[in-house]
Amino acid sequence: MSYEDDETPWDVLTAFAWTGLTLGEKVMLFPAPGLPESEVLDRLDAWGPAAAAARRRGQIVLSSMRSLILPHQQFTPERQWEGITTETERAVREGYKGFRAYIDMHWVADLGADIETMIYRETHADHLFHAVPYSEICAYDRRAFSGEVLDAMARAHPTNLLERLGSLHTEHADGMVRLAGDADLATRTEFTAALKTAMARTPVAGRLVVILTDLHFLSAGCAADLLLVAGGAVEERRMEVRCDAFQARTLRRLGANSIRRLMLLEKAEEKAGEKRVEPSAGMSEGRPPESTGEGPKSTGEGPSEGPAQGRQR
Repeated sequence: MSYEDDETPWDVLTAFAWTGLTLGEKVMLFPAPGLPESEVLDRLDAWGPAAAAARRRGQIVLSSMRSLILPHQQFTPERQWEGITTETERAVREGYKGFRAYIDMHWVADLGADIETMIYRETHADHLFHAVPYSEICAYDRRAFSGEVLDAMARAHPTNLLERLGSLHTEHADGMVRLAGDADLATRTEFTAALKTAMARTPVAGRLVVILTDLHFLSAGCAADLLLVAGGAVEERRMEVRCDAFQARTLRRLGANSIRRLMLLEKAEEKAGEKRVEPSAGMSEGRPPESTGEGPKSTGEGPSEGPAQGRQR
């Protein structure tokens, strides 16, 4: 993840920590060097009293990159990898289901490490995740790293996080729009505008691919707006929606199967224990809709925000 002010990172840090507690994992936080420990603890405690109990039993640990590589003083990727592996193995021995670390990348300047060494670490760390239950967030302050470095790190990591919980991210490409984050009352205007813009850019008799599988939440109101955009498409523009089972069920209940120019491609749910593979542009998923018919006649607004389909990650 990346951020550009001192307030933004806290939502992701605390959500990451609390998710670890919920899953029975050990959590180690590496905040920005110089940040008072009391501030980190106050932020965690604001989510509920369980954080203090977790610290007392050792499930949440505050640390630093300096401490992780001890007794060494100079950073090397190998020393960091060894420290993380040791902590992961210790967490498993202690009975936790896994180990997760939130690492603020201000440690690079604090330890006097050069950018090339940091980039090497970030691009050669896959082995940490192969055989052990380990997860990690690397948090980059955009005020401290160049745009070139930030772009390279965005490409190097398998997942890029949104800065804030509850936000919506859109990506446009030729014939495609991908939406990630939350599509709800707070982001409904942005969600609908992205669909209308993408549809307007779609050539006559062309097809617009809408990828919803990266959404954490899809409200009934946003789903209804999607159907209105699809049903109101001029000429022979078609919409193909790639979605998960929850989203497909919501869209069908709202009348998706009655829209002639709309096709739902539902992503098959993984079996228990299988690794989830995030979709990318151009990936075909799921199955076609069960039936088709004429589009809706109504030109009114979609329903208000109400019960909606979503999923947890």
